[in-house]
Amino acid sequence: MNKLKLGYVAATALFCLGTLPGAVMDIVQPSMIVDMMHAIDMPLYILTLVGVWKLLGVVALALPRLGRLNEWAYAGFFFDLTGAAWCHTMGGDTAASVVTPLVFLIPLGASYLLREVSAGTAGVVGAVGVGAAA
Repeated sequence: MNKLKLGYVAATALFCLGTLPGAVMDIVQPSMIVDMMHAIDMPLYILTLVGVWKLLGVVALALPRLGRLNEWAYAGFFFDLTGAAWCHTMGGDTAASVVTPLVFLIPLGASYLLREVSAGTAGVVGAVGVGAAA
């Protein structure tokens, strides 16, 4: 296994292992999570939906040859993490609560970029017409 592939696997594993507990907590809804949601004025029913989506996203990232489904999982996690940071910001939550989801963007971004580079598709996905003669 080359270094890029190893980096991809490590970043993906780190992200997935870091995301799983949050997904389970979203579904189970312990009092700590319920209190946090009340503090930022978010409805609790959102948690179950987001938790299930996170679990499905982790499965999609763990199965790397799913093509477009992998792309959707990366996009979904990006929207989830940036949306979480925004909700915590607008809800007046602590700086740690705002920064934590943004920190998860690091292994997510590394996984995505290393996936593209190690597969030899960097610049292909979403880069229609880049470098092409007009």
